[in-house]
Order: sequence, then C-alpha cells, then structure tokens
Amino acid sequence: MRTLIRILTCAFTVMLIVQPALSQKIDDERMERDIAVAENVLGTLIKQQFNNQRTFFPLEIKGNYQAGYGVTFTLPADYTTPIAFTIQGGPDAVIFGNEPNINSNYSISINGDQRDGSLDELRNAPSKEKSLTLKDKANEKRQLDMDSIRDSYNLKVIEAAKTFLADYGDMITQLAAREKVVITNQGNQPRVWVNQYFSAPKRTHLSVEAVKSDLTQYREGKLTRPQVLSRIKVVNTETIDEVAPDLELLSSIFTRLYGPDLSKTYFVGDNVYFERLKDFGVIYYMQLFSGYERGDYSMHYVMPTLGLNDVDQVTKDKKVKELYPKFEQELKDNILEYGRTLKSLKDDESLVFQVTLTKCTGCGIPSTLEISLKASAIKDFNSGKADKSATLSKLTIKKGGVQ
Repeated sequence: MRTLIRILTCAFTVMLIVQPALSQKIDDERMERDIAVAENVLGTLIKQQFNNQRTFFPLEIKGNYQAGYGVTFTLPADYTTPIAFTIQGGPDAVIFGNEPNINSNYSISINGDQRDGSLDELRNAPSKEKSLTLKDKANEKRQLDMDSIRDSYNLKVIEAAKTFLADYGDMITQLAAREKVVITNQGNQPRVWVNQYFSAPKRTHLSVEAVKSDLTQYREGKLTRPQVLSRIKVVNTETIDEVAPDLELLSSIFTRLYGPDLSKTYFVGDNVYFERLKDFGVIYYMQLFSGYERGDYSMHYVMPTLGLNDVDQVTKDKKVKELYPKFEQELKDNILEYGRTLKSLKDDESLVFQVTLTKCTGCGIPSTLEISLKASAIKDFNSGKADKSATLSKLTIKKGGVQ
C-alpha cells in the first residue's frame, strides 16, 4: 500500500511539473502584437537619448521570437549607423541609415559642437609632425571623430536598451521564465563599406540582454532597480585587426566544406568571412544558396549539391525545405569537429556562426541561423572531458524569422 501511495505521489508530482510546459502554448497573434509595440517603445527610447540634437533619422528595429530562447530585437548594424563626416568650418554631421548602400534613404542629425583641430591647424603643424602628409593627418582626424561619435552613440543605445529591459521588457507577457529579451546591433553580414572618402572604423558588437524571470521579479517588487540593472548582461566590444592563423584556417575549412562540389545540402557563394572581437571571440559569416538559374530563360534551376540540373521552382523549394534539418545538424557537427582546430580563443570567449539561409518563400525554414559555443566547451570536447552529446547540448541556437 505504501509503495502504491509513493508511486501515485510521484506520478502526481510529475504531472504538476509537466502540465505548465504542456499548457505553455504561444498565441502567435498576441506575440506579434507585443513585439510590434516593444519595437516602437525601444525605438522611442533610443531617439530620446538624442534629445539635444535635431534628429530625423529612421531607426528600423526588428523583433523576432524563438521558442526556448526568447525575443531578439535587432538594431541596424554599425556599418550603417552612425556614419560621420566633418565639414571644414562647419558642424559635424551624423548620418543614420538602414542599408549600407548609396541609394539608401538617409536622414541627417546635426551636432553643432565644433571638433578640435581644423585643417588650418593641420597645415601649420610643427615640423616634427611633417612625416605625415596633410591628407594623412586629415584622414587620421576623421577616423578619430568617427570612432568617438560611434562610441558615444553606442553608449546611448546601451543606456536606452537597459531602460527598455527594466521598465518595458516584461510587457512581452508570454515569455517563459528562463527565456530572454535581447537587443543587439549584430547583423548577419560582415562589414560593407561603400564610402570611398573615409576609412571604415572598427566594427562594434553590442548585445544587451535580460532573463524574463528577473524582469518579472522587478515588476513584482522582489528586486530593486539597481539589482535588476546589475543582472542585465552587456557586451560592448569591437573588432581586432590582428588575427591568429587558426581563425583563418577555420574560415578556409568551412569555405571548402560548403563548396558546391562538396556540400550535400546548401553551398556558400563566396568565402566564409570572420571577425575577431575583443574579449568576445570570433564570428564567422556564411551566405548560403541552394541553386542557381540555368541561364536559358526557362525559370529552371541547377542544384549542384544534389546533382540536379533541371529543377522547376516548386521542386526546388520542396528540396530546400527537405534539406534544412540535415543542414542544421551537419553544421552543428562540423562546428564541433573542426572547431577543435581553434587554439587562440580564451576559455570564456565564443565561437559563433551567423548564417544567412537560402531564400525559400513559404518553406517554413528560418531566414537566418546563429550557433554559438564557448571555447571552454570546445576544449573539453577535444580533450575527451566531454562527449559529443554533452557538448552539442551546450550550443546556443538562435533562428531568425520563418520564411
């Protein structure tokens, strides 16, 4: 009898644990509404950080929910905003835009403070500085101005993001306790720079994130404001010019693995690029394709990884959808297998792959995929301290909006 009671008690306990998970069904329409409102609130808070200037800049913020992870709000990448230039005898201008090309619909915000060091001062520089040409000196000053404006802009964005998380992050009501709210400027493309007049500043990586349970406790008065702010994780770093050979080696390995003649799923159209970020780790960028048009105006495609040379659009999309699960699993396996070649990352730094998936409208696959893993986990796997299954469980996976 006692045994039966214990069995029933255990079964009842399991039901209590499992039931909330089963009942956690997301109302997609409500989630989309909450995210849309939150996008507006975050954008407003960022613009308010520039209330001492005339600001007319568009600031496109995109939010996306991934079950089990949370909501990620993506800001324009830093190679599109801010872009700075200096006018001789006039004010500095900060241009904010949404796309890194010269046809973008840019708007301008003017800061009336004059920068120190005019071009006249450069022309009259002491003889000891004349090893640098006037043009070199002017370019150097522009670079310093751009770095300064970028750093100031990023700090304001971080401040706005922390305010948003503390005061409004809990407005996304359907998030589970351990899911996150993340604000980042990390786009899914490596740096693009089209302005021929200026050198590109180092790319920055911003990420401000909080766990939903912390935000809920703050709303309920169980955490003070300083306490909840201290639990918000902030990453503010920049690229490093000098990189270790092992990082370049891994780039070449993945470029080869996902070549159209070797891959069995999707293929890269160019090299797999990477950026080394100070005190953060390394990010690899993959732009993937599934096929290309035959070129005979038949609207049929070649899918080289499958050995198909005459595929219509419907068949192509069907194949793309079928390949996605295999691609994701193989990518995770390859990150573990070949990530072991990395020796230069510190234990607390991360290996990140940011993938832009092949386009496939209505296929139900993500538009982007980000997979990250701590270097310490890679080293444990390489040394035999952790098996493959345990290491795979440590991967952090973020998926973009469904196509």
